[in-house]
Amino acid sequence: MAGHSKWANIKHRKERQDAKKGKIFTKWIRELTVAARQGGGDPGSNPRLRLALDKALGANMTRDTIDRAVARGVGASDGDDVEELGYEGYGPGGVAIMVETMTDNRNRTAAAVRHAFTKCGGNLGTDGSVAYLFDRKGQISFAADVDEDSLIEAAMEADADDVVTNDDGSIDVFTSFSGFYAVRNALEAAGFKASDAEIVMLPTTSAVLDLETAEKVLKLIDMLEDLDDVQNVYSNAEIPDDVMEQLG
Repeated sequence: MAGHSKWANIKHRKERQDAKKGKIFTKWIRELTVAARQGGGDPGSNPRLRLALDKALGANMTRDTIDRAVARGVGASDGDDVEELGYEGYGPGGVAIMVETMTDNRNRTAAAVRHAFTKCGGNLGTDGSVAYLFDRKGQISFAADVDEDSLIEAAMEADADDVVTNDDGSIDVFTSFSGFYAVRNALEAAGFKASDAEIVMLPTTSAVLDLETAEKVLKLIDMLEDLDDVQNVYSNAEIPDDVMEQLG
């Protein structure tokens, strides 16, 4: 059940990028608003809102800011509607890329995403053009000091799909999309405190990149992630460790 994560190097690089950019608050304010609009303002009965709340608090967002975002979602505050939109396309080297956005102006967002693809040697595709290359999964992450055997046993009992041990000793538990919250709650009840938990798009196939192509693909991903309306960017790029070391 346990294995090696080919995507860990890209994930860890993305975490560094996220920390460097000032997008975290904007990202979680939008997620809080949309989650509250779709499922109500009570995190006890709205798992998506609870997850967003945990993320916002983890980013040191004030309770005041959180409450305003939730109030906007349930209609207690004026403001333009925010909608979720997805974009798909191919980057350099034929890398498949999925872009998740939240926006109050779909024309602005579409133009910005298209510009990024074009400028970096990619092509924005139509709906479904690359989505079939990804599966929507739950990913629950644990620090390296967790008891691996006990966690694997608890994950299996909770009907997790897979458990992956990364090179740094950290562990990712993967779940079905529908089973994410149940597995997360079961592991929490068993005494395992996650360092992170989120819904992700995992590629079913990979495109192994050389240094030149990796530089181009990462430039495109960085440009997309820098857009204000972009929440998440996923790709099926696999960057070998030696290439990642050269990238720095």
